[in-house]
Amino acid sequence: MKRKHALKGILFILPSFAGVCVFWLLPYVDVIRRSFFGAVNGVFTGFMNYQMIFSNQAFLLAGKNTLRFFGICIPLLVVLSLAAAVLLNGLGKNQKQLMKTAFLLPMAIPVASVAILWKVLFNGQGLLNHFLEMLSLKSIDWLNTKATFWVLVISYIWRNLGYDIVLWLAGLSTIPESLYEAAKVDGAGAWKCFTRITCPNLLPSLFTIVVLSLLNGFKVFREAYLVAGDYPQENMYLLQHLFNNWYRDLAMDKMAAAAVVTGIAIMVLVLLLQKAWERED
Repeated sequence: MKRKHALKGILFILPSFAGVCVFWLLPYVDVIRRSFFGAVNGVFTGFMNYQMIFSNQAFLLAGKNTLRFFGICIPLLVVLSLAAAVLLNGLGKNQKQLMKTAFLLPMAIPVASVAILWKVLFNGQGLLNHFLEMLSLKSIDWLNTKATFWVLVISYIWRNLGYDIVLWLAGLSTIPESLYEAAKVDGAGAWKCFTRITCPNLLPSLFTIVVLSLLNGFKVFREAYLVAGDYPQENMYLLQHLFNNWYRDLAMDKMAAAAVVTGIAIMVLVLLLQKAWERED
């Protein structure tokens, strides 16, 4: 009987598993294979492609900027969204729904519109420069200075804050209200309730939110590309710019090696996060 149920389960997941193999697993295995061969002649080159990318200044710059971007944006987004979610959770039902809609609105704005907004605000003749001129201050071309990195950070947080707030609110809704009532009876204040009840019960949500925020971070390239093109100011130059330029140049060997390195880095990060969360549990 158990074998029969197991066979039914295998047959049930087989179509989905076949799709994953055809459209994800096999192409990625082919990328790994290509990373050890030349792009033009198809000759086996060993680890030469990997040596090539790690000596490539564009790859090192893009990798550094991407790591810096995630290192700043993910913690900032998680903290801000959690604080906003805790505040919203104390509101009435109608107020909470209204605020959730307001926070989610940036995600509904098309990418092209966001790119236009960037240009209107931050270019040499943008609204921010008009404001600076009104204050008799020197205007700045924000998209061609080091400040462009922070424009990228602000854009990412603005677009993804509402999404993370909704995820936090879903986690908060699973915490029994009786736990808070019992803690208040014992004399616990708001801060102790937050640190001893809210935070421990939100650890499963925290793992999901961090991983999704990490994956959503790669989507910021769309706005950066539409605003600044293939070669933006160096502080905005991310791995996606690099892959896009190599794809245009048909540098498949370097692309494959860089894709493998990036995939391994993301997988290791996610596994470390999962390990840390399991240890907390």
